[in-house]
Amino acid sequence: MIRIAVDAMGGDHAPDEIVAGAALALSASPQMAVHLVGQQSALESLVATADQTVRDRISIVPASEVIGNDEAPAIAVRRKKDASIVVATRLLKEGHVQALVTAGSTGAFMAAGLLVLGRLPGVGRPALAPVLPTVDGKGVVLLDVGANMDATPDHLLQYAIMGSVYAEQVLGRSQPRVGLLNVGLEPGKGNMAVKEAYEMLVDQSINFVGNIEARDLLAGHADVVVVDGFTGNVVLKFMEGMAASLFAMMKDEFIRDWRSKLGAGLLRPALRRLKDSLDYSEYGGAPLLGVKQAMIKCHGSSRARAIANGLQQAQRFVENRSSEVMAQAIAARRVKGEN
Repeated sequence: MIRIAVDAMGGDHAPDEIVAGAALALSASPQMAVHLVGQQSALESLVATADQTVRDRISIVPASEVIGNDEAPAIAVRRKKDASIVVATRLLKEGHVQALVTAGSTGAFMAAGLLVLGRLPGVGRPALAPVLPTVDGKGVVLLDVGANMDATPDHLLQYAIMGSVYAEQVLGRSQPRVGLLNVGLEPGKGNMAVKEAYEMLVDQSINFVGNIEARDLLAGHADVVVVDGFTGNVVLKFMEGMAASLFAMMKDEFIRDWRSKLGAGLLRPALRRLKDSLDYSEYGGAPLLGVKQAMIKCHGSSRARAIANGLQQAQRFVENRSSEVMAQAIAARRVKGEN
């Protein structure tokens, strides 16, 4: 049985959608059990409406506090010992569960991962690794997108190794293609850190396919793309804003006159499919790669389906012993200067 802690108080729609998502995941995965962490009375009333076979695999772990998005993450994690994300991470550290899922504060999630759980041996800095939609429908893992603003060449190398393991073990990609986000395709392009990282990546056993330009990020040329956290976060936020703006502009055009409205009606099924292909909930959440066990961060506005996908993602992470495989791969990497 795979036991997963869920921060039931994290997210815009907590705890209702979080509990509903846990119930969906449990219905689909008989080998999963869930520890809901949060305010006991609220959770008990929600769990009571679930099917009996689901209720039998749900435990409620009381936590009286919540860390908000407006709080300083590291300070809040240290001070709020009974916050739901802190209690959930402590369950993970102490071995009561094997994975954690939250839709709460990203900062608190990462701070708890570092301060409570800790890093894998040999990992300098963990990386947040969402899956972005691609034109071929498979998606691309982009890391880091903000766990750390700066990255040395060795950090980028570690991201590449961890991303490759994740893509293979959890997403089921065979020999995942790993690219390095850069301003050009040629090996000599980029700043000093990226140039040095390129040289290090060429020498590794992963399937490194070279530089990837931002315009080709979603083209399906790679399964994993590596970047420093500052740039990765800018790329992610730009993409979110671009998608929202594009759909808003399309909506304005479709209601401009009767011809546009008629065309919109005919295109509605295709537009719905396009919107679904860009939906983050299809991919579950973003793992924090490099901490000792599976930690999955779902989008703050996640509904039940996204939470359920995040739980199933965490289950695959545990079943494939991905953290252990990552630690072994990091230990086996070739460091610049070695023979």
